[in-house]
Amino acid sequence: MNMEQNRVYTLPELPYDYKALSPSISEEQLRIHHTKHHQGYVNGANAIYEKLDKARKDGGDVDQKATLKELSFHLGGYLLHTLYWENMAPAGKGCGMPKGALGKRIEKEFGSFERFKKEFTAAANSVEGSGWAALTYDPRTGRLLIMQIEKHNVHVFPSYAVLMVVDVWEHAYYIDYKNDRAKYLENFWNIVNWDVINIRLENVLKK
Repeated sequence: MNMEQNRVYTLPELPYDYKALSPSISEEQLRIHHTKHHQGYVNGANAIYEKLDKARKDGGDVDQKATLKELSFHLGGYLLHTLYWENMAPAGKGCGMPKGALGKRIEKEFGSFERFKKEFTAAANSVEGSGWAALTYDPRTGRLLIMQIEKHNVHVFPSYAVLMVVDVWEHAYYIDYKNDRAKYLENFWNIVNWDVINIRLENVLKK
């Protein structure tokens, strides 16, 4: 997305093909999630920008509370999905165990990778309704913190850098797992791209 050139959101391409995450995520599940649901948030955000532009041009008014709430929802959906695609990879490509700065900080904060995995899975599995679990970095304390997000924009920690996310809306797994969120999360760990997540952390630490 180049906002300076076109001033609209566009659906980002996946860094792998639709079959690449199978069997953890099937081709059908990934294709529908990407082209229908993520595209929906792109369309929603762009429609609100058009609405705001029209109102400013014509001198009209919009319901600011409702409009900005809806925009927050669509932008959150857009941004979190973009991170989600990038922090997954075909099994064996950057997957396995976190290394580098990320591995060291997980060990320091949680005591072990297994403890982190347990806490992150519990956070994801216990999201009420639709939402996300995220691993974040607190710039004031230098600590890693798990964030539980409802919808795309509720309970977000402002200014915390998001390093890793998992989508636990039912549209992320229902085709493959029906209502078995726990099984989806179990298989998610097979396709986590720790290399990308470590790069995200390193970039944050450089600032």
